Amino acid sequence: MSNVYDAIVIGAGHNGLCTAAYLARAGLKVAIIERRHEEGGGVNTEEPVESGFRFNLHANYMEFFDIIPMIEDFDLENCGLRSITPENQAGIAFADGRPPIVLHRNDMLDKTHASIARYSKADADTFMELKQRTMDFGMFLGIGIYNPPFDGMNEAQAAMLGDMFGDMGIGPHFAVKSPKAVIDELFESPEMRTLLYRMAVEFGVPLDQAGTGGMVPTALMWMVGRFRMAKGGTHTLAKAMTQACYAYGVDLIENAEVDKVIVEDGRAVGVVARGMEFRAERCVVANADVRQVIVDMVGPDHVSPLFYKRAKDFRYGPSGVLATPMLCLYDAPAYTSARWDPDIDRCFYTVVGYDQPEDVERYIRAAHSGWLPEPAAGTWVNTLWDPSQAPAGRHSATGWFFFPMASYFTAEEWAEIRVSYMEKFLDRWGEFAPNMNRDNVIAKKLYTPDQMERKNLMWEGDCLLGDMAPDQMGPNRPWPEAADYRLEVDGLYLCGPSAYPGGGVHSAPGYNAYKVIAEDLGLPSPVTERGY
Repeated sequence: MSNVYDAIVIGAGHNGLCTAAYLARAGLKVAIIERRHEEGGGVNTEEPVESGFRFNLHANYMEFFDIIPMIEDFDLENCGLRSITPENQAGIAFADGRPPIVLHRNDMLDKTHASIARYSKADADTFMELKQRTMDFGMFLGIGIYNPPFDGMNEAQAAMLGDMFGDMGIGPHFAVKSPKAVIDELFESPEMRTLLYRMAVEFGVPLDQAGTGGMVPTALMWMVGRFRMAKGGTHTLAKAMTQACYAYGVDLIENAEVDKVIVEDGRAVGVVARGMEFRAERCVVANADVRQVIVDMVGPDHVSPLFYKRAKDFRYGPSGVLATPMLCLYDAPAYTSARWDPDIDRCFYTVVGYDQPEDVERYIRAAHSGWLPEPAAGTWVNTLWDPSQAPAGRHSATGWFFFPMASYFTAEEWAEIRVSYMEKFLDRWGEFAPNMNRDNVIAKKLYTPDQMERKNLMWEGDCLLGDMAPDQMGPNRPWPEAADYRLEVDGLYLCGPSAYPGGGVHSAPGYNAYKVIAEDLGLPSPVTERGY
């Protein structure tokens, strides 16, 4: 194996795999240098509790599969990618056993309407109208996220709201509202608001954050109904992307942490990893967080003082700070609310622990303020749809807690939380599904923000690798002078989630970085008849 390449990609997360595959397909000799022993980054499925019980430690629902360019361009299904679109997409149960709300797949909207209408026909009609108008939103979303950001983007997005929903009273001013304000204006029943509050938070946007409300009638409405799960666990996506890289000759060098980007005469010409130099004759691309790249790998001598300061000031958390509960079960949860609608027992994504909107408000405000919230979660029991993720007749249950940032507690405090919080959550879950008691649990474990920071270098436990606040979104991500994926040093690019459009399993930063590199190096454009 030679140590000289045309391009070196730092990090084998799914964005790095994406950029590497396109570079290699364009004819470049490419190496990916990965700190860990496996590819995928946050797209990982493991057996950390009991043998045979598989858990997705980060990404769970694959809402972008229909529009990810790499899936089509590299025929990832032929590389082993398989997905399932569950019929019962999302739901919420209640402790007092009142009827659940279940949102179904897009071809079953009549059932969704009936479920919401138990509480409010007006809400059911509004949801249906928004769903019908966003069925084709994937094309607009694809054009939006699979291109670099541009000046005037925020104004264009605001105008689109008026064009799509103006007759419903949703105008450009909704773009500057908070998600909570938009949900409250569109939906009247507390039950529907409770579900949508939690689903909005799931995308890493605080309920009270002004300037992000436009995502509710557009992206959120488009996503629910098309949630997919990767058969065998989300890591199968990373495996398929890796196979695509191998097919075009990419070298994947594992167990090699990059310590330094080599800069000569103002140009990135390689990296130092594992005490060795790897040379890059055309470009270095970083699928690492931007502060780590500029501050730790490049250093202040090779960038302007302003650029260096921007990197040091880049913020992580609190909006994407997660903890992942993992439970090995004899039986799947059986909710009291199922007496009204048994579909709640077979939901792909189920909200547990909230009985009213104020519960979600208190929960997320506590987490973002550094306090442990009262136990509640968005949960997945993937074995309901893919039995291969647990031993025969058993179930794997997981979910997301929103937690304070890793630095808020000591190592000893986190160790205590990993034990005590799971006990409290199990008690709370049992109020909604009585069979979720100790007798039903074979084993359990909690994966906390401090562990995420150490394992995946997700600083503060922030899976988005950068707070999704308006000053770090759109053309401001990671900051205006770096929004085009170029990192001031000639030949050095950013392809990770610190770049636009941010975190999520869509590979947009990796795809867009290739577009910019292709423009600079005269490589083929990846754009096809899909329009992006």
